[in-house]
Amino acid sequence: MDLIDSHAHIDFPQFAEDRDAMLDRARAAGVSALLAIGTGPGPEKLDSAIPFAEQHDWIYATVGIHPHEAEQVTPKHLEQLATLATHEKVIAWGEIGLDYFYDHSPRHVQQRVFREQMALAQQAKLPIIIHCRDAWPDCLNLLEEVWKPAGLGGILHCFTSSLEDARRGIEMGFLISFAGNSTYPKTQYIRDIAKELPLEKILIETDAPYLAPQTFRGKRNEPAYVAEVARTLASVRNLSPDEVAAATSENFRRFFGLSRPARLAASGHNEKG
Repeated sequence: MDLIDSHAHIDFPQFAEDRDAMLDRARAAGVSALLAIGTGPGPEKLDSAIPFAEQHDWIYATVGIHPHEAEQVTPKHLEQLATLATHEKVIAWGEIGLDYFYDHSPRHVQQRVFREQMALAQQAKLPIIIHCRDAWPDCLNLLEEVWKPAGLGGILHCFTSSLEDARRGIEMGFLISFAGNSTYPKTQYIRDIAKELPLEKILIETDAPYLAPQTFRGKRNEPAYVAEVARTLASVRNLSPDEVAAATSENFRRFFGLSRPARLAASGHNEKG
């Protein structure tokens, strides 16, 4: 299976004791690329994902500040992010957005920092990775106002809103990414959305170490488990897991302009799209 985990927090302390083994398990499961999300513990460590991308040719990085930490952001942090965004292995800005579920930062501050980061991402010509929880109307309205004109698109990560909202995102150039929560018994509505969307607009992810798929629920999530998301989406789309894995991986490579790994090209698999 050719898998890409489009969203994982591999720098988090949950992986401190077995990070190398975790990455080996991901490779053994067929993960050919991984996007390491660089929001880290917050503004005190803005480069948290970059070292992993430097050490592994199959890992790419993002930079950004999560809406939870919006209240901590200073102009200096934004300057540092602008510099980090020029790193050759940084391919996106995020995860950024709005979170009205936890409200760790005041909503007006979240919105201001979201706008500021979108402006910087546009200057860096990087697509954005969106975190949105219980804030979809405000989030999509801001994206349509501020981000859509940039034409850079991005990823609506761990999608949990409506089919209508997914289509609004696609119309703005976003891919829709599904995580381990799509496998839970009570999230049929997420599977229904995954069934309806064009296959070429879908990605899969783990959001590791969070949201372990149903098979591993209650345990720490890790990139190898992205295969479970592929299996779930395959079941609702009447496709094989290999077909979903190959399509979502090709979607990721096409969107970010990445080449197909030599080991896959040499195996005789044809590229799609």
